[in-house]
Amino acid sequence: MTGRRIELATMNHHYMFYDLDVFFENASKLGYPCVELWTSPQHFFMDYQQNDPTERVLALMDKFGVRVHGICPEQCNPKPHNMAAKDESIQNRTLAYFTRAIDVAKTLGASQVLVTSGWAYYDEPVEQARERSASMLKKVAHYAESQGINLAIEALRAPESRIANTVKDLELLLEMVDETALKVCLDIGAMVSAGDTIQGYFDAFGANLIHSHYVDTGERSLHLALGDGNRNIAEDIMTFERNGYTGVLSVECTDSETLTNPMAADARSMSAYLEAYRSIEGIGAAGSR
Repeated sequence: MTGRRIELATMNHHYMFYDLDVFFENASKLGYPCVELWTSPQHFFMDYQQNDPTERVLALMDKFGVRVHGICPEQCNPKPHNMAAKDESIQNRTLAYFTRAIDVAKTLGASQVLVTSGWAYYDEPVEQARERSASMLKKVAHYAESQGINLAIEALRAPESRIANTVKDLELLLEMVDETALKVCLDIGAMVSAGDTIQGYFDAFGANLIHSHYVDTGERSLHLALGDGNRNIAEDIMTFERNGYTGVLSVECTDSETLTNPMAADARSMSAYLEAYRSIEGIGAAGSR
């Protein structure tokens, strides 16, 4: 334990029926130091040609004292931007989309953009799609490095994609891309689905693990607010701490039952996080006697 708590961030997925102002205001009230901005069209529209003015987001950051840690662009099927696209015109739009996301991140003072492998068609060998994914990721990562931004790639669950579902899949893809700006995001839902572990991610990626979509998991969903599932939050955080993790724990709550009251879900997540640290720090104090 370093004495510095790993920061907790919230995301705006479950605020899709609320204005972006409400999201920032509630994050501030609950003590979240930062957020990860999902580019929901109703909150911050972005495609390969244009994006909403960043001035509004900058004003919200200033008003509520909450920074944007990273950008999470829309990119899963059936969204139009696929890292492993076959069609040349889609490839061109995909490259333009992610370079735009990098520019937005830089303007907002964020440090990273969340990416995925994209997806393969079921009627083609997955190896062909993985080659296309690696080629596109290499181009995007090269641009990201030139702008001082990291990419954080997360695994996807089947059937979302067949390209990168596991730690081993991500290891192979990073080796193929071979760009320093391409780092790793540990998505707890994808991790549980693949049978991987937090420690397994650190064993594979070490300091290149720079971000986590940290959620609780249960029978209802693999992306629950903290405290709504059956994970041992304190034990998880201690694993991040032991491995010298320097990123944030970003609560990617996509549980449909939280849509009418996302504020309460964020309050539960913050409460569970604080209780976990009280437990951890209590163990540390007892051990030092």
